[in-house]
Amino acid sequence: MTKITKGIRVTAKVKFKQEYSEPENNYFVFFYRITIENLNDFDVQLLRRHWDIFDSNGIKTVVDGEGVVGEKPVLSPGELYSYESACNLESGMGRMGGFYELMRTERGELFQAEIPEFVMEVPYMLN
Repeated sequence: MTKITKGIRVTAKVKFKQEYSEPENNYFVFFYRITIENLNDFDVQLLRRHWDIFDSNGIKTVVDGEGVVGEKPVLSPGELYSYESACNLESGMGRMGGFYELMRTERGELFQAEIPEFVMEVPYMLN
């Protein structure tokens, strides 16, 4: 999944992690990798993140916080930044998406870049 907003390309990839999951306890773990690319001709800094996480059992979780994985990276034109994180669900199927708040460093101007929504599903549940 890829989305470009205001010159920021965000790509998301997700994978179910059986070895960390406990299906008998309704605990399903998914790892995701996010790659952020600055397509602009100016530097940007990632300041905050916002996630909307939807579990297919009807539970919605909102996550807001500073930076990503403890960092607030600055990306020069053409530069990429990638990180990995995880999410757990109770039902084994759900989706998540959101946005990053970034700053155009030389102007102090804030803007948002969308995170493409992606689906998390346990492969054997699809059969």
